[in-house]
Amino acid sequence: MDKTFNPQNIEQSRYQQWEEQGYFKASGEGEPYCILLPPPNVTGSLHMGHGFQQTIMDILTRYHRMKGDNTLWQVGTDHAGIATQMVVERQLNAAGQTRHDLGRDKFIEKVWDWKAHSGGTITSQMRRLGTSADWEREVFTMDDNLSAAVQEVFIQLYDEGLIYRGQRLVNWDPVLHTAVSDLEVLNEEEDGHMWHMRYPLADGSGELVVATTRPETMLGDTAVAINPDDERYQHLVGKQIKLPITGRLINIVADDYVDAGFGTGCVKITPAHDFNDYELGKRHDLEMINIFTPDAKINDNAPEQYRGLDRYDARKQIVADLEEQGLLVKVEPHKLKVPRGDRSGAVIEPYLTNQWYVAVESLAKPAIEAVEKGEIKFVPENWNKTYYQWMYNIQDWCISRQLWWGHRIPAWFDDADNIYVGTDEAAVRAKYKLDDSLTLRQDEDVLDTWFSSALWPFATMGWPQKTPELETFVPSSVLVTGFDIIFFWVARMIMMTQKFTGKIPFKEIYITGLIRDEQGNKMSKSKGNVLDPIDLIDGIDLESLVEKRTAGMMQPKLAEKIAKRTRQQFPDGIAAYGTDALRFTFTAMASTSRDINFDMGRVEGYRNFCNKLWNASRFVLMNTEEQDTGKNGGELELSLADRWIWARFQQTLIAFEAALKDYRFDLAAQAVYEFTWNQFCDWYLELSKPVLNSDASTDAQKRGTRHTLVNVLESLLRLMHPVMPFITEEIWQRVAPLCSLDDTRSIMLQPYPQVDAGLQDEQVVADIEWLKQVIVGVRNIRGEMDIAPSKPLSVLLKNASSEDKRRLQATDLLLTKMARLEQVTILADGEKGPASATAIVGEMEVMIPMAGLIDKEAELARINKALEKVKADFARTEAKLSNETFVSKAPEAVIAKERAKLDEFSTQMQKLNEQKETIENL
Repeated sequence: MDKTFNPQNIEQSRYQQWEEQGYFKASGEGEPYCILLPPPNVTGSLHMGHGFQQTIMDILTRYHRMKGDNTLWQVGTDHAGIATQMVVERQLNAAGQTRHDLGRDKFIEKVWDWKAHSGGTITSQMRRLGTSADWEREVFTMDDNLSAAVQEVFIQLYDEGLIYRGQRLVNWDPVLHTAVSDLEVLNEEEDGHMWHMRYPLADGSGELVVATTRPETMLGDTAVAINPDDERYQHLVGKQIKLPITGRLINIVADDYVDAGFGTGCVKITPAHDFNDYELGKRHDLEMINIFTPDAKINDNAPEQYRGLDRYDARKQIVADLEEQGLLVKVEPHKLKVPRGDRSGAVIEPYLTNQWYVAVESLAKPAIEAVEKGEIKFVPENWNKTYYQWMYNIQDWCISRQLWWGHRIPAWFDDADNIYVGTDEAAVRAKYKLDDSLTLRQDEDVLDTWFSSALWPFATMGWPQKTPELETFVPSSVLVTGFDIIFFWVARMIMMTQKFTGKIPFKEIYITGLIRDEQGNKMSKSKGNVLDPIDLIDGIDLESLVEKRTAGMMQPKLAEKIAKRTRQQFPDGIAAYGTDALRFTFTAMASTSRDINFDMGRVEGYRNFCNKLWNASRFVLMNTEEQDTGKNGGELELSLADRWIWARFQQTLIAFEAALKDYRFDLAAQAVYEFTWNQFCDWYLELSKPVLNSDASTDAQKRGTRHTLVNVLESLLRLMHPVMPFITEEIWQRVAPLCSLDDTRSIMLQPYPQVDAGLQDEQVVADIEWLKQVIVGVRNIRGEMDIAPSKPLSVLLKNASSEDKRRLQATDLLLTKMARLEQVTILADGEKGPASATAIVGEMEVMIPMAGLIDKEAELARINKALEKVKADFARTEAKLSNETFVSKAPEAVIAKERAKLDEFSTQMQKLNEQKETIENL
């Protein structure tokens, strides 16, 4: 093995080998285990959220594959209607063209060309993450077989009356000219205004004052509403308002929706341009007047002087006209939530259009029951409340989009706008027995991307054909996804899968938290706090950091922090952490928290963990390669330490698998980290040296320890492989030949370790834990008293029980070697012993007589000097925190840091005083 661990030298070649050898395929044997990849957009690139969730999915996949299950990770990408169309349109615009210049068919060809050449970025990056999905089964939501499934579902739902076309209010993007889903709308607080306007009563008896943040929508007002219990206005219900500027008469209505305590208690109602007003309008049978064109300009339903004006230009003109007529009361600054399209950035308009809908009430009922009955389980369980809240208040689903890229709606119209639904025009004519002379035109719209995604669990398995995969892998085992799409995707998959297969789509739904930056802020390019997983794997050079900072792509503080760490840890100036370190970081962070703050320091820490494992493995190999490890037989005599590490491994394996079963990946990471770093690397390797290096050790004893070294390491590598696939494979290839294994092609093909009850030994574990406490106690005394580690010491044991004496006899060799002891004496009952530095192990005192070990006066002088410095540091920090000006102006993080320093100085003073007292009493 190389002296240092360099992930860049191994990762891509190892992955290529795995994929080429077909190791990611389902075996066809064992219990079925299936995970469906939430299909990322074909336009996308791997971000931290992808990296986090896909690491979790890969851990589960690799684990169950090694457990012998028939494991399939079904992978694929989504055609991402809006995003993909925008990418290709931008390319056309850069060449001075629009999609309309090409026409629909030529434009679709352009999109397919783009997909062929540039649409595989994210799947290539997924491979870099170690994703062990079955790439031979990779699908795309616009593939022919998936498109056929989409058509089949649409047609069947339409024929059953569950899909219909109707005029409803939708989120409308005036730049993209399409309806968009709520998930594609970002509501962000912005500075705006509240305009207060006079609305005169038609009979001239007075006026009402209404307030609005969008005065231009008054052109579409069809009522003013008041609360029915508001005594100020009850007498006006049923009267009419003469709407300013338009002169239209509109009614005053009473509705509980109105908050009498907000503003004037009077609300203008614009049913065609506000979702709440739309519902109120339906209750009161109000006219719905659309005043906007598709690009948010004023249409012909408004007075002539405003027609053709952009909505914001119209706003200025209307406000000016109201002011001129004396109808503008006041304008106030107002904070408001502004809905913007996540792709275009345009302000979204509620817009009344004809769209296609799914009537979901009958589909929702069995989907709710599946969760209520426990057939489908949310993890953590509290997310089922969110699911119920949405499902019990479910509205019909708008499934049409005004785009060219996507699954075109399989519906045709005649000149009278009668609707005919079928796979193609010929099928429609045959189905409806239409004369060839009847002219038909296909609907221009495409289906919402979420519609095809809702079919993911069964369309990817070959439905509507009855395939073996459909029988075996539906339902799948677990869905790993984020809480933000429980309704948009998860709920719809449940409804559609039950409807068309009679099965649930998955048994469990593991809802992950959202990856945020170190301060808990959502990662976004606009904030400059985004970290690229591939940058963390391959490295960010200092020059690139400067470029990102200069271009505004990264916050200056974040860029400087990364640069500082790079200069400190990577001599070549490239901060490359490797895939395994990043994956372990994601695993260790996967708690039950809704928000997960990503800390670069943890990636560094787990890179060190990789180095620790690498170096420990080199030690094992140096002591076992070309040596007798018991592979070919021979007597094995296991030492107490050998039996202890095997017993601790059983405990770790039990804890790891229990944590995985509960989806507590953080606890699984904690268990394997603790065993690897603290028990195996730090303790067992040291405990093995006395046996390996002692002339008194027999061949059977040395063979037993070598056997334990290689086989515990080999088992540990298999345990860790699902989390850290690359480093474990690389080391395993060197270790496996030293073990009795039938197949050494890949660690992926090995069975997962099984708990061996015969190796569980609580007594051995307790004995070695006792030994460790004694050794640590002696080492602490050395450190506190500044005694050289190499100096042999005499130790006295006070209050030693019969169990302590037994353990001393059992561990005598290990204790004297590792604690550097020349003599251990057990004091008689009641014997005090000389003045000593003492460590406590249970009821027993471990005493080291100080006489002759230290220069008392010199040691006191050293401690006093150290005390003076710490006291000065304490006083300086305390004064800073007592300064009101500093506390009031300094950031909270700075104040917290100073308080932590104060606590640290206090602890140091306490320890120094304790040392001083001990030495003074010698």
